[in-house]
Amino acid sequence: MNLLSTKEGSTHKPYRQILSILPENIRDLLLRLPVQFMDRLEEIRLRQNRPLIVTHTAGDVCLDSSGQLTSNPGDAYVITGDDMQRVIRMVSNSSLYAIEEELKNGFVTLPGGHRVGLTGKAVIELGKVKTLKYISGFNIRISREIKGTAAPILPSLLDRWGRVKHTLILSPPGCGKTTLLRDLVRLVSNGVPELNFDGVTVGLVDERSELAGCYRGVPQRDIGIRTDVLDGCPKAEGMMMLLRAMSPQIVATDEIGKQEDIKALEEVINAGVTVISTVHGTSLEEIMRRPALKYLLSLNVIERFVILSRSKGVGTVEDIIYGSSWGTQEVRR
Repeated sequence: MNLLSTKEGSTHKPYRQILSILPENIRDLLLRLPVQFMDRLEEIRLRQNRPLIVTHTAGDVCLDSSGQLTSNPGDAYVITGDDMQRVIRMVSNSSLYAIEEELKNGFVTLPGGHRVGLTGKAVIELGKVKTLKYISGFNIRISREIKGTAAPILPSLLDRWGRVKHTLILSPPGCGKTTLLRDLVRLVSNGVPELNFDGVTVGLVDERSELAGCYRGVPQRDIGIRTDVLDGCPKAEGMMMLLRAMSPQIVATDEIGKQEDIKALEEVINAGVTVISTVHGTSLEEIMRRPALKYLLSLNVIERFVILSRSKGVGTVEDIIYGSSWGTQEVRR
């Protein structure tokens, strides 16, 4: 089942939101590409003194100085130091100090949930990264909101009384887990009359500002009418804040993995609140090799595992595993 490719996107073009941070010459090259290609654009890679590379659903390819796609890196447009400086100025609004906190994490989130990864010289203080300087690489990752992607799997995540089960979404990077989680939050927050499912209060911890795409605290994505968002907040701390202050019926967050994340999830579950989260991985066997996640699975509290891949395109649902069958590997598709 390919959830993302079967749904109609909106008329809004997500890639247009990121054009404003690019130098005019690179922006013009991208705008010469076919609309069908740009609609499937996932990443733009800028590395100083190296070829301009764009990634779409079928893989990556270089772009030459006339705006044509080429498989030969020798023909590609080469990113200059001036290009890099102009992107830095646009991303930071001409103030690196203003984004110092983001720099130490290696990425900056733009309005709309688009993320700009950065590489360069790490400045270390007390054994930790304080900031980056001499920035020489950008990965501009385009965020897309595709409504309806979670509708086909939601019935499998409900119990006989219509309660959402504790759910973990697994996938490697770039397989649509954030898009799926965002739409799942929207559905359970708004309610689904066709399933006789009334909307419930959702607490969303959006540490990387990718799920709700907040700008100055206000969600730019549709995450439902009953969803409260903590933007840019560490997951473990955010889950506890929401639990204490907002009385959520569901707590959702993206990309758990640290020991403190798992402990916070455990507390949320013990408080009678449903958890929905994502994790990097291709299978339960793989995540079992990570101590924190192995502990989570040993608790036998996760009731549904949704496993995504790109085998039939981004958002392919490989398996939905029922927690009660974990160990016997009974799979419901």
